[in-house]
Amino acid sequence: MVSRERPGERPGSVRTAVVWDALGPVLSAAPCDVVDIGGGTGGFAVRVAQAGHRVTVVDPSPDALAALARRAREVGVEVAGHQGDVSGLLDVVGTDSADLVLCHGLLEVVDAGEALATIRKVLRPGGTVSILVAQRHAAVVARAMAGHLHQALALLDGDEQAERAGRASRPTRRFTAAELGALVEQAGFAVSAVHAVRVFTDLVPGSLLDHEPGAVAALVDLERAVAELPEYLPLATQIHLLAT
Repeated sequence: MVSRERPGERPGSVRTAVVWDALGPVLSAAPCDVVDIGGGTGGFAVRVAQAGHRVTVVDPSPDALAALARRAREVGVEVAGHQGDVSGLLDVVGTDSADLVLCHGLLEVVDAGEALATIRKVLRPGGTVSILVAQRHAAVVARAMAGHLHQALALLDGDEQAERAGRASRPTRRFTAAELGALVEQAGFAVSAVHAVRVFTDLVPGSLLDHEPGAVAALVDLERAVAELPEYLPLATQIHLLAT
């Protein structure tokens, strides 16, 4: 079982607390088969394995998979790591092979429709997909606050290619909650929950979290309090969605 832990003075824990809360009920049952696509160094995979589940990570980076193996060894769990991406996922894990698929930070950089279709084939009947994506509205606000007004305007118009002009970065797509929900439903899933992630975390000065006693825990409590309030979704850096 993945516990709902109360983070101490660890700023990094704020970013994922809401996601772990959402995954808790899914992972609290009997041990299941979990596939983490693009799971990288195992930030989610290793903790899921610690909870007693069978975890497979598929990632294109050999360096990330090596780091995953080291992390798993350090805590004494087994996580299967395979080099690859979502386009070859069926060749690695096969159809009807997973009870839970973690799709975190993936749909921004692949064809979302094709990826979701593949994930649906990998999931067993009644299985769950956990999706975490970058949210467009918050990116518009962040660009404007940083003084990058032309980038903010391009994002607002949905022109992410123009927004990236002059910046060295991989192609990235951002979603609104409505867009993501529509994509997931078109792929044949039923959406069961939507959460706002990092509504305030990226706005609170790091110095406050570093030096103010109890600030991290208070920020986590605040993030949890607004995670399921729809009016805060446009402010969230990320959207988390569960679907079956």
